[in-house]
Amino acid sequence: MTAFLQQLVNGISLGSIYALIALGYTMVYGIIKLINFAHGDIYMLGAYCAFLITTYCGLGFIPALLISMIFCGVVGVLIERIAYKPLRHASKLAVLITAIGASYFLQNVALLIFGANTKSFTSIVGNGSVQLAGGALSVTMVTIVTVIACVVIMIGLMAFMKYSKAGHAMLAVSEDDG
Repeated sequence: MTAFLQQLVNGISLGSIYALIALGYTMVYGIIKLINFAHGDIYMLGAYCAFLITTYCGLGFIPALLISMIFCGVVGVLIERIAYKPLRHASKLAVLITAIGASYFLQNVALLIFGANTKSFTSIVGNGSVQLAGGALSVTMVTIVTVIACVVIMIGLMAFMKYSKAGHAMLAVSEDDG
């Protein structure tokens, strides 16, 4: 039974990360009716950017996170301007193929720059864990922080969409069929 509970905890942690990525896909598709295959690759570039900043520049997690967010925003705007904007009035198939091409391009650029070997961050929350069920179930601090961060981000996004002017504009665009 404890093995099942341990896998359930692991699944919730991984599932919360997948939920954030799926939320991004859903927002993009809901607004511009395009499946952006490069979406996950932008996440990858952000992770590599943060890795480089923390490992080679010696900056902490928060500056690396902020710089990575800015970097991913710039890359996203560049992809939109270079790959998607020229195809505004093209067929959906042409835009879909371009999205797949952008994804392959980002993957291969990262492979050329960083290689195929895995990279790992040092944990910012420590290596501790919470023992439950008499020590039979172990929940790491990384798992706890991951789930809490994902819930906070999702609540923040819902509040942004419901209460901000920009969120209302995004909802209006997604409902506009014209």
